[in-house]
Amino acid sequence: MPASEAHAQIRWDFTGQRVAVTGAASGIGAAQAAAFLRAGAAVLAVDQAPVSLAGVEPLQGDVADPATASAIAAWQPTIVCNTAGQLDGYRPLLETSLADWQHFLQVDLTSQFLICQAVLPGMLARGHGVFVNMASIAGLVAGGGGVAYTAAKHAVIGLTKQLDLDYAAQGIRANALAPGAIDTPMNAADFAGDGKMAAWVADQTPAKRWAKPEEVAALTLFLASDAADYIHGAVLPIDGGWLAK
Repeated sequence: MPASEAHAQIRWDFTGQRVAVTGAASGIGAAQAAAFLRAGAAVLAVDQAPVSLAGVEPLQGDVADPATASAIAAWQPTIVCNTAGQLDGYRPLLETSLADWQHFLQVDLTSQFLICQAVLPGMLARGHGVFVNMASIAGLVAGGGGVAYTAAKHAVIGLTKQLDLDYAAQGIRANALAPGAIDTPMNAADFAGDGKMAAWVADQTPAKRWAKPEEVAALTLFLASDAADYIHGAVLPIDGGWLAK
């Protein structure tokens, strides 16, 4: 059965849940927002770009700005998907300026710290809360990004594990996803021109294909659901077998 049909047959019920998704204007974030909306949740869709998905409550802002984190916290989400991120062009250390380093860490790491820190007190007061943080295979091995992106995604995994360890006994769950080759606008450069890079990535992936954002969204719904209540501080790859190599 094709993956698109398989995940479409899974039905989750998030009625009564308030889900904040960052990076919701496109790619994985947009797929997550749409999936939670279909599952009955109220969805706060956060992005610097306008969000066109009908039915969500849009919040336009920079995820690295503490004011955006405060606005998310004021909405009182029960589930937070820290999905927003930015690739660094696969630049090695000697081609990465201090300004670039600081920028990518702000977008890919500090934004998650700010949002978790802002939202956590409300979750603790309610005795329940779920974080699904976006890591990457670049958070587990080198080669999935340049030095800044790889360092940031490794740190996201550390943030997620420590967050869960510190607050699991108080009703908080924090886990991370580690996608591999996902066909999103963030990876559009791989498909540019003759698409040789995209073809090479597919060939190097044991599953021999790129995944769709909806496949990551389906895993997100499971990880945010009560069915995953005993999964804590974990990093779940969704990479077509890339890390198995």
